[in-house]
Amino acid sequence: MKKIITTLTLVLSIVASQAQTKKAEDENSCYLKWLQKFENRGADDVADGSYADVIISFRNGGDAECFNGKCDVKEGKVVAMYIKMEDGSYELVKKKPRYEKVPLTITNGMSSPLLTVESELINVLFIKKIKPKKAGFVKAADPSDD
Repeated sequence: MKKIITTLTLVLSIVASQAQTKKAEDENSCYLKWLQKFENRGADDVADGSYADVIISFRNGGDAECFNGKCDVKEGKVVAMYIKMEDGSYELVKKKPRYEKVPLTITNGMSSPLLTVESELINVLFIKKIKPKKAGFVKAADPSDD
């Protein structure tokens, strides 16, 4: 009986530690880190044009990968996106959207997510549009005995 209880306790502790590790990895994904920065600081409006300084995020479940890239913006919407290759060239992102005619509107420096037929979410992050970090507060001095 003691062996069963010991084994059961060991199995439960291993499962619990693995669940905590997975949660910590999810919280540290590149997309969530950028999302937090955009939410904390805000971003300037994105004008129409081509941007060669964006990050393209691909998310599937709890996994996220972020790549440098460029994109074209027209009427406040992302119309094309390209991933930067190791040789400095760019390759068009050719993912088939699950829903046709859903525009990738840009709000707070981030595009709305593109849902693909593979259930992958793609966002374009305009990192150069993040507002600068606000200055911190100056702490007051402690009272003196004068």
